[in-house]
Amino acid sequence: MSLGTAEDESGSEIHIPAEIDWHMLDKSKFFFLGAALFSGVSCALYPMVVLKTRQQVSSSRFSCLNISCAILRHEGLRGFYKGFGTSLMGTIPARALYMVSLEITKSNVATAFLQFGFSETTAVAVANAAAGVTSAMAAQLVWTPIDVVSQRLMVQGSGGSKTTVLANLNSENYRSGFDAFRKIMCADGARGFYRGFGISILTYAPSNAVWWTSYSMVHRLIWGAFGVLLVLTWEITMVEREMKRMIVISIAGLIRRQWWRFRG
Repeated sequence: MSLGTAEDESGSEIHIPAEIDWHMLDKSKFFFLGAALFSGVSCALYPMVVLKTRQQVSSSRFSCLNISCAILRHEGLRGFYKGFGTSLMGTIPARALYMVSLEITKSNVATAFLQFGFSETTAVAVANAAAGVTSAMAAQLVWTPIDVVSQRLMVQGSGGSKTTVLANLNSENYRSGFDAFRKIMCADGARGFYRGFGISILTYAPSNAVWWTSYSMVHRLIWGAFGVLLVLTWEITMVEREMKRMIVISIAGLIRRQWWRFRG
């Protein structure tokens, strides 16, 4: 009996989910729901990113609580979302590019390794590692320029604030994301948008490879264990049914023999 399928007397089957490939996805739902969910998560976590960024680039030592209170006092809730529009506008296409690269690479590499005679486990592991690297590299082509612009806006001080907690950490004043884009382009050219691109690749490519490889292996282990549990449950159920049937037949036989003895 295989782990994938077990049949009972009624002909019903227990199916263990297979690996989902790119061609199986509903692309419209995939991109729409993915963008909506990622936007919601970004909106919830963005204030933390603003606080982290200001702490990292500030030469003074201020706690997150001090920075939070200063932002809330001088700028209100809007201060926690400086650069959020720019970040969101670029993150959605970056995320789409990331997922497309991930799924296409994973599907093609897995197919190629299977054709070369490698085992399914090896093919899936290598495919997920390669997909993690290529998706990170593709997404950073969009994410890095967006990060450069949005982070310039994050660390821009409040115009009405006299406190050093919210001092402007930029050499320029930016009115908006488009203004920051224009000034960076004029000052540094296109290269200015890719500051830190190399270190970002060295950071995210290996971590993505490890993440997706680990995810695929754990995913297969969990579903494999779940499949074994389902099959064992099915077998135990069938044994119980057979035992009940034998007990009923035995009891019926005893009753019939006693009945014939009584009549005889």
